[in-house]
Amino acid sequence: MLNSKLKNIIENLPKTAGVYLFWDNKEPIYIGKAINIKDRVKNHFFQPTYKDDLYIKKVSKIGFIETRSEIEALILEASLIKKHQPKFNSVWRDDKNYFYVAITQGERPIAFVTHQKKDTKTQYIGPFTEGNALKKTLKFLRKIFPFYTTTKHPKNNCTWCHLELCPGPNPDLQEYKKNIKKLTLILQGKRKTVLYALKKEMADVSGQNKFEEAMQIRDKISALEQVMSHANVIENKKHQYDNWETTQRILQEILQTKNPISKIECYDISNIQGTLAVASMVVFLNGKPDKNQYKKFRIKMENKPNDIAMLSEVLVRRLAHPEWGYPQVMLIDGGIAQLNIGIKTLRQAQGKAKNDPELKKIKIISIAKGKREILIEGQKQHIPLKSLPREIYNLIVHLDDEAHRFAITYHKKLRKKTLLT
Repeated sequence: MLNSKLKNIIENLPKTAGVYLFWDNKEPIYIGKAINIKDRVKNHFFQPTYKDDLYIKKVSKIGFIETRSEIEALILEASLIKKHQPKFNSVWRDDKNYFYVAITQGERPIAFVTHQKKDTKTQYIGPFTEGNALKKTLKFLRKIFPFYTTTKHPKNNCTWCHLELCPGPNPDLQEYKKNIKKLTLILQGKRKTVLYALKKEMADVSGQNKFEEAMQIRDKISALEQVMSHANVIENKKHQYDNWETTQRILQEILQTKNPISKIECYDISNIQGTLAVASMVVFLNGKPDKNQYKKFRIKMENKPNDIAMLSEVLVRRLAHPEWGYPQVMLIDGGIAQLNIGIKTLRQAQGKAKNDPELKKIKIISIAKGKREILIEGQKQHIPLKSLPREIYNLIVHLDDEAHRFAITYHKKLRKKTLLT
């Protein structure tokens, strides 16, 4: 029988991704991860498996750590299990439900998933509790830091090379080892260390006017931040779209508007020190991407570009096209300065088209990534991203990721074209 203290703890658990810990007095006896902490913990107590039955009666306290995504939860869980070695995680450590990432030594290290730690010269990271989630995580990380999975490589490019997941037959071995080191640190939960190192590398090469190399590092930083923060990298997005009516109602409450919401536009600027500056506009209809309505902009301003001026230019150009159909919400990337320039630009457009009712319905919001919060037109209170209902969190993160992806893709295309001319 569950006591009232534990019932109260469970009812107040967050419905976010993270790691939970079951304690027997001062000792953690089981550690797990979840997309939804509250639902997962409830399952342990109200729909227990035969393994759960071994320890749930011993639980006296429940702790949790929220993460930004399931990927972060997966990595944190492995780190905490290794640190605390909880009794009821250790019991099953040698069975096939546990996984490790093996990273070999030598000139060309390889990385692969395994159940058993067999070679004393190989580094093993883990244990991880979910094989599928781990393999998907490695697939995403491999796009950022390509690595070998076998000791032998053909003389020519393999299939993985064409997918940009393999370093190829003749990589820069020093650079390859750096990538393996970064991969290892990320899997050990040291994401911030890797991001700091990458940002320092980018600053160093930018200072040497190696802008192409700086852009490549910038792309790695963006991809890594996107993967590690995206709540839906592993879980299926489908549920987000299945009930737009509910999502729309929640969004209306947050934005404090009675106007129906069907169309949302999201904007992102991409450049390195103002060079080849571009912007993207992605469109979601009823929560789903509508790629036929996506737009890309080459920044035209001749003076030295800055983020605020570039955003203003893009919004002025977009609002000059009523034939595209106006959205009910415009999501822009940035803090209070970006929000204010968005509002100012919208007010100017509304002043020029006084008789356009659709233009007056637009709400401006911005996403401040550094502080991980949402800023909303007309509201003084900033809203932490993690406090948003999951439907809205997923929607905003998906919009922001998609706008960023589209801008980066266009920026890369222009860079390649510039190099060829």
